[in-house]
Amino acid sequence: MLVSFSKDVKPMFRDVDINHMKAHGVHLDDFQYMSDATNNYANAQAVQDSLIGRTMPPGGPFWTAEQLGLYDNWRTDGYQP
Repeated sequence: MLVSFSKDVKPMFRDVDINHMKAHGVHLDDFQYMSDATNNYANAQAVQDSLIGRTMPPGGPFWTAEQLGLYDNWRTDGYQP
């Protein structure tokens, strides 16, 4: 089963995370932004790097290995909506 943004990825971002990151120009709840192929999917990669590096969400709670794996699978599965 393919991982989808709307069903699987977006719900993992809390409203507080979405609102905080929008102020920094990062649109966690926007499929077009998150799946933008420009610069080899730089937006999705930057979010993943922040999640893995535990710089997002600020102060936690940080994502579990399962959540990180689901996000990675979404990318591997071709950025399904």
